[in-house]
Amino acid sequence: MEGLKENEVPTQKIYKDRAIWVGTFLGGPLAAGYLIAENFKAFNDTKKAKTTWIIAIIATIAIFGGAFLIPEDVKVPNQIIPLIYTGIAFYFVQHFQGQKINEHINSGGSFFGWWRTIGISFIALLITFSVIICVVLFTENEQFDGITKEYGVMKNEIVYQDNIPVTEVDKLAEGFEKNAFFENTTKKYVYIKKSNSTYEVSIPCNQTIEDIPESQIPFVLLRNEIQKEFPNNKIVLNLVVDNLDNVVKRIE
Repeated sequence: MEGLKENEVPTQKIYKDRAIWVGTFLGGPLAAGYLIAENFKAFNDTKKAKTTWIIAIIATIAIFGGAFLIPEDVKVPNQIIPLIYTGIAFYFVQHFQGQKINEHINSGGSFFGWWRTIGISFIALLITFSVIICVVLFTENEQFDGITKEYGVMKNEIVYQDNIPVTEVDKLAEGFEKNAFFENTTKKYVYIKKSNSTYEVSIPCNQTIEDIPESQIPFVLLRNEIQKEFPNNKIVLNLVVDNLDNVVKRIE
């Protein structure tokens, strides 16, 4: 009779399920993707390793992109979102790798240390936030690309596109000063676009402009007075909150 073959000791190191839990919580979905994919590669399942990376990238975009869409007045505890995606990652580890991790343990296989897990989590977090910062900066730069000119003691700023002659910008600024919008107590910011014969004038405001409709009346009067200075052009005032795309009132 042939003798019983002894179980071979695995040569590949893997990450324990607890390490993946901690790594995911600290480093986000990208860290989870790396740790889980490395385990799949150790188990000679490269196809699932690639699928894991795809899921991790999609999850990162969905989670952090969705976080920006949450209204500011909706208060979400800081730990809720990390706990949710960490719990989901831990469930998938248990479901798809739990048995093989136990077999690895029973066969005397070795594991990566905690410092490596924490280091990977830090790198994944750094990559995630670097991408987010780049996206935010790119979005802000694309939101309004123009020339800035200052007016008055408070150095009120008008940001305008290069298709608008500076003489027309100065004339608009004169209208703002004449109607006490550009005054000497609070610095104001105005963003101007011109399309054909129409001036789109965006004015950043606080939330009060939407909550209290009566606060819009001075802007209606301001628009009417400036319109008199530009009889051959249409003047439109956009009252915006937080960003130039969030127009809460269009006055024309």
